[in-house]
Amino acid sequence: MKNKLFRHNGSILRVLEEKEEALVIDCVKKSMPKWISASDLEKDVEIREEDFLTGQEMTEELSTSARRIMRERFTIISGILPFMGEKKKRSYLIAEAAEKYGVSQNTVKNYLWRYLVYQDILALAPKEKKEKKELTPDEKNMRWALNKFYYTRQKQSISTAYTLMLKEKYCDRQGKLVEHYPSIHQFRYFFEKTRKYQNWYISRNGLKEYQRNHRPLLGDGVQEFSSVGVGMLDATICDIYLVDEAGHLIGRPMLVACVDAYSSICYGYTVLWEGGVYSLRNLMLNVITDKVEWCRHFGILIERSQWDCDHLPGTMITDMGTEYTSCNFAQITELGVTIQNLPAYRPELKGPVEKFFDLIQGQFKKYLKGKGVIEPDYRERGARDYRKDACLTMKDFETVVLRCILYYNSQRVLENFPYTGEMLDAGIRPFASSVFDWGRKQIGANLIEVSKEELVLTLLPRTAGRFTRSGLKVKGLRYGAPGYTEQYLKGGEVTVAYNPEDTVRVWLLENGNYQPFELIESRFRGKGFSQADSLKAECSEMLKTACEENQQAKVDLAGHIENIARRAKRAEDTRIKDIRKTRQRERRKQHMDVVKEGVGNV
Repeated sequence: MKNKLFRHNGSILRVLEEKEEALVIDCVKKSMPKWISASDLEKDVEIREEDFLTGQEMTEELSTSARRIMRERFTIISGILPFMGEKKKRSYLIAEAAEKYGVSQNTVKNYLWRYLVYQDILALAPKEKKEKKELTPDEKNMRWALNKFYYTRQKQSISTAYTLMLKEKYCDRQGKLVEHYPSIHQFRYFFEKTRKYQNWYISRNGLKEYQRNHRPLLGDGVQEFSSVGVGMLDATICDIYLVDEAGHLIGRPMLVACVDAYSSICYGYTVLWEGGVYSLRNLMLNVITDKVEWCRHFGILIERSQWDCDHLPGTMITDMGTEYTSCNFAQITELGVTIQNLPAYRPELKGPVEKFFDLIQGQFKKYLKGKGVIEPDYRERGARDYRKDACLTMKDFETVVLRCILYYNSQRVLENFPYTGEMLDAGIRPFASSVFDWGRKQIGANLIEVSKEELVLTLLPRTAGRFTRSGLKVKGLRYGAPGYTEQYLKGGEVTVAYNPEDTVRVWLLENGNYQPFELIESRFRGKGFSQADSLKAECSEMLKTACEENQQAKVDLAGHIENIARRAKRAEDTRIKDIRKTRQRERRKQHMDVVKEGVGNV
């Protein structure tokens, strides 16, 4: 009787379990299973499964997103399913699952009901959204008018936008209104129905005004993060001009940093002249670097407790910059890192790293006045050109930044941190380094240990390579490694990691491992791939020119040979007897000619 369907008292019941009683679920009313007497079902009409499922929309052709949601929903209820017949235990597990996964108990019950009724995980898949209703011609005109006349910095009124719409869309060539056109009430209704407040604020007041006065204030500081291991990444142009070793102005450097959202400690930083993928690669390398050794390179001696960070944060939060959304940076997820991209217009969600930049710049600017630091009046007429005051080199400035970071990590007092009783009992001092050291030992800390080599190889750009009899071909160059004879003979495309600045070596990505391949053609050693391309282009151009010249040489050669052949006198009948004597006579003659030539030259 298990899993059978019965029509019972105007409803449909499915039998889930049968003992002395039957555990059934109502397929019409959304209620939890209950025990009833098995004899109550003996006189009921059994329903075929195919008849019950007729008209139900369940398909295995799901989008990736829908399939992910379906699996997530099943995860919520999977631990409850074995206890559906135990009412008390079931209620406890439903409440526990609701709290754990951040949903209501009714939602959990709904997932259970759908799965038990249909006995198929596909029942948990979200319904596909229906296609949006096509706009009428009048609605299209109203949308056009709102975008052109209302959602602008001119801040036109609704009535003005309506009037301008009638003028542009509902007048004949003489400027007279046509017979039928939308009313002002229809226009206002369409506006209210389609209005998005974020777009409204931004389009009429500007992005900065929206961010300053209108955006939702939902940030809750470190209380949003319960443990260390969430790194926030960002970059800023520093308010100072630098020079090279010869005193020539270079410009303003860029500071890129990764800051822990919980403790606010700086995981790592890099100072360079440009952003992009290279800046992120340098940043990640600094994050996993032994900071004691790093500071020693700048003549700074520190204790490990002052900056004990050499692991990757398990989660990295970035904005929507191209360097953060690139496939190159996304490869870091192969190390177990989760990347979260912040939505647009939400700077408050990365408050810790924004505060880091403010504090670092606030520290060095007040001590470097007159040294190239940009003052607030730099845009005013008659203000001094601060570029003329620049005197610090990149190394000087990075040493200053490093000193500021050390202060920020181990000496800056965290006044507003939500210290717990447990932290106070443990004697945690109010510094970022102390909070981080305590937090990394707690349950939930999400830090990933990774070697420098593994990180570098993971972040290298990748391209397609092809096995051939002449080696592994990557970007027109040939590479080789022992043990790949079968692949060379079989051929086929593979994925290869490479360093754009060095052609000496590439790495075959194979089952998550990186196998090095060495360059075969020595003429390309010491060059980058762009330089190798240039060399090949020059060779190609040289050969093209030479081939053109060669064709003319072939024509000239043919002419010379034909002229010689024409001048040669041919006997009526060439004598072929005594060939040996004739050849000996000619050899002696040639030998005597050589001797005479040699003696004559002495």
